[in-house]
This record gives sequence, structure tokens and C-alpha cells, in this order.
Amino acid sequence: MAQAEVLTRISTGIAGLDEILHGGLVMARSYLVRGGPGTGKTTMGMHFLAAGAAAGEPVLWISLGEPETKLRQNATAQGFDLQGVTFLDLSPSAEFFSEVETYDIFAPADVDREPTTQKIIDKVKALQPKRVFVDSMTQFRYLSADAFQFRKQALSFLRFLSDHGATVLVTAEGSTEVPDNDLQFMCDGVLHLTFEPEGRALTVLKVRGADFRSGDHSIRLGAQGITVFPKLIPETQRSEYVSEPLSSGVPELDALLHGGLERGTISIITGPSGVGKTTIGLQFIKEMAGRGLNAAVYTFEEGIETLINRCEQINIPVRAMSERGTLTLHQIEPLRYTPDEFGHLVQQEIRERQQQVVMLDSISGYSLAMHGRDMVPHLHALSLYLKSLGVTLLLINELENITGNFRATDDGVSYLADNVLFLRYIEVRGEMQKAIGVLKKRSGNFEKTLRRLQITRYGLKVGPPLTGLHGILSGTPELMDPENTQLWNRDA
Repeated sequence: MAQAEVLTRISTGIAGLDEILHGGLVMARSYLVRGGPGTGKTTMGMHFLAAGAAAGEPVLWISLGEPETKLRQNATAQGFDLQGVTFLDLSPSAEFFSEVETYDIFAPADVDREPTTQKIIDKVKALQPKRVFVDSMTQFRYLSADAFQFRKQALSFLRFLSDHGATVLVTAEGSTEVPDNDLQFMCDGVLHLTFEPEGRALTVLKVRGADFRSGDHSIRLGAQGITVFPKLIPETQRSEYVSEPLSSGVPELDALLHGGLERGTISIITGPSGVGKTTIGLQFIKEMAGRGLNAAVYTFEEGIETLINRCEQINIPVRAMSERGTLTLHQIEPLRYTPDEFGHLVQQEIRERQQQVVMLDSISGYSLAMHGRDMVPHLHALSLYLKSLGVTLLLINELENITGNFRATDDGVSYLADNVLFLRYIEVRGEMQKAIGVLKKRSGNFEKTLRRLQITRYGLKVGPPLTGLHGILSGTPELMDPENTQLWNRDA
């Protein structure tokens, strides 16, 4: 039985892209980077060559469009060090326009192709580069008389470079007028860059003979080049942890849950605006922090100082926990982040700070980061990724209805939850009151009744089970025993 070939990989110079490619590009193969203008094709080539030069490799940039001086200026402006990069500048010079040339017998492509080819051959043989970046192959197409000739010449060109031990990155500006389907078949790998209203993305379409992470991955093109944010795949991570109940520190609330929330579970705390969802979540975090568990809160709507001040008024010492380092607070502007970027932020925080509890406040704020895309797959991946690491996840969910027909969520994400705590407003004798209950608990039993909830300056107060009322979920409960007028007068 033949032994499997061991593939040697080299870095692209972009950490997130190396992760998607399971280690980088396979050495001595050719890769096509395709995409429209401004998608980052040339910048990706800069990363690729700069990484090789930094490792002491001979690297070559073959430019058929822009002159070397302009490319070096652009690279310097983005912080790239191209001191070790050799250029073969085949772009048209200024003199080409002023010097009128005529072709009496041969076509222009035939006259231009031969010296261009010879220059490449001479440079490659002299330098013996380990990395070659060609920007762009579209220009080679114009040196060919027809599609058949281009295909033949492009194949021989890529093979010539690979036979000399070079890993080759070529760009193409595929369009309906000048398609690049032939190049996609020729190259060993294809990376596709897009720039849509919802954001930039990178997709690996193929890597011949090697595995990679499929799907669209968010990218950001900035002053420091390209940053790639790989899509989260929960199955790639797994940590061992002991499942144990985590108390809220409020005995009556723990009684509702028959002990508390289990570690490593996903909990949705749901209810209308102002009913106390965030407060309940922070109450659990307060108690978990007291047990030595590090936590992070990502708030998409409320300002950090507002959150801290509000919590201090109800005896939840958020500021003190933050100063001790047991709690990290992040105010997230959802329109600034894509789902993959936010997932990368959470992933990085967990690695660096060893966090075991995460709260997202709220699901509706997180949905703004979708830029019109379906939220559920992204929240699904993030939630299961955190769960696979043993992280306890609290998802705050806001319902639009204050009272009336009961729904767990408005977004169809309740299937993710191991636990669902719901809070409701109910009207009792013309006064708005709050009630809390448990709708779901996968890991064990729970109390099937609701309890009165009060948020006071001393903290949360949860009352005894409301067994004397019916119709609580409708928001307009009625006394089952009209004589029992003391039900709401008891201390909660």
C-alpha cells in the first residue's frame, strides 16, 4: 500500500487565512486569487511575499500592471517591509505611449510576448525564487492570440515556475467580459475575494489534494493590510469540564431551577424591556465570580457606565468585579462588526483571560451585526463553540410584547438553549408586577410554578410560588381563591 504524501505548507503571511487553509499553502503549487477591483488581491500578494522575505527566502513579484515604484510606495503606506522582495516590472512605461510602433508582419501580441517571456525566464533562473506573485494573469491573456493559446501558455508558465520550486500566487480580475474559468481549472487552489454592502469576505473554492475550512469568512482591509476572521466551527474545539450546578446566590431563584444553572450550558433569559433580564444574568455572574470563575459581558445596547451605575444601585458590584479582573465588560457597536469578527473577539478573549462565563446582552443587538443576513446560523455556531469549551453562556433576549400571548423568543433561537428563564409583566389590582419562571431545563427537573420578582436596592427578591393565580402567562392573572386577597401582600 502506497504511503500518503506528506504535504509541506508555507504561511500566507495572514494568520486567519493559514487557519482556514489548515496550516497555509501547499509548497510548490499555484494559487489563483480572484475578485473585483478593490477586494484586496494585491494586498494579499504583499502579505505572501513579505512573509517569505522575512523568512530569508528569495521572492519575486512579477508586475504587469503597476510600476515598481508605485507598488513599493503603497506597500510602505500599509506597513509592509519589501526590502527583500525582487521586482520584475513588466508594466508599460511612459515612453510606450509617446513612441509610435508599427507592426507590419506580426501581430502586436506576437512581438510583445517573446521578450516578456524571456525576461521572466531569465529572472527566475537567476533568482531561483521560493515564492512568486504575478499581478495579474489577466494581462497575459492580452498577449495571446486566442483562448487556446492562452491556456497552453499559462499552463506551461505555471509549470515552469513550480518545476523551479516556487509556490505561485497569481491574481485575476474575472468578469463576464473576461472570465477566468480556465485559470480556476489550471491552478491548484482558488481563493475568491468579494466586497459586498454587508462586508468583505474570502472563500476558498478549492485546494487540490488538501483540506480547508469551507464557507465565507469575513475579512477587513485596513491600514495594516488584510485581517481574516475564520468562521467558527464548534467541532474543531473540545474541552473537558465537570458539569456542576452554579448558584445564583438567591435561594428562591435556585429553587425554581432545582439548584441553579449547570456549568457549560446555554441559557436564554427572555422577557420584555425593563423586566430585569440583564439584572438576572449579572446576578448569576456575581455569584460565579465569587467562586473564582472569570466572566465577560458583551453589551450591544447599554453603555458600560450606565450598566455599572445601575448595578451598583441594586447591590451587584460590577465595578469592583471589573477592577479585580474577574469580570470584563465590552461595549460592542454591532454595525462595526461582522459575525465572524465578533466571534474572533470572543474566541481571543477566552484564550487570553481563561473566561468560563459569557453573557451577550442582547440577541437583538447581536442581530444588527448580521447586516441583513440570517442570524441563527452564526449564533448557533458561536453558542456551540462556547459550550464545547465548557463556557457557561447567558443570552439575553428581548420580547416585543409587554403582556399578551406568551412566546419564548421572537427569533426562533430557543432550540439552542439548555435552560430558558422567562420574565413577565403581570397586572395585579391595576399595578404592574413582575414574575419569573422556568420554561425549560435539559439537565434536570425544575419548578413548574412562577414566582414574584422584585428588584430592590438590596438586590433581587424572589417570592414564593404563585399557586393562587391562573392566567399568569396572559399577563392578566386571576385569583383562583377570591377570598385570598393577601397573596400579593406577602413578602417576596
